[in-house]
Amino acid sequence: MGMEKVEPMIGALLRYGWQRVMKTILSELPQEGFTDLQQAHVIVFLYPGPEGLSPGALAERHGMSKQAMNQLLHSLEQLGYLTRGVDPHNRRARIIQLTERGERVVAVARRKLVLLEQEWAAQLGEERFAALKQMLQELRRLPERL
Repeated sequence: MGMEKVEPMIGALLRYGWQRVMKTILSELPQEGFTDLQQAHVIVFLYPGPEGLSPGALAERHGMSKQAMNQLLHSLEQLGYLTRGVDPHNRRARIIQLTERGERVVAVARRKLVLLEQEWAAQLGEERFAALKQMLQELRRLPERL
């Protein structure tokens, strides 16, 4: 018995978009002098960014263990993209601050993603692309149910 061809579900379609976003960013970074970043590093910089968060809060946002996130942050700190300083509101806690180099990564990624969005809007039509973004915003605001 052969397998029926089925249409991809929403998760697969969203993954396609995510993969295009990551491929777009990762293809540009080396051209801008950021040859030391891997895909795992890039997630730290993505919207809304790590600025002012604790490593634990950032780990939770990305569904990672604190240990894995701290390893990633240590690597980025060694490469000069961020610092982990003392939280002025809680001297025992650490907060993440991007360095100028880290802020440049964000600027490069944002510039490339603006171009990608323009490409998608041209392919889908401005109105349809705007509607897609609006619907995704609505989904983002729905409460999570596990």
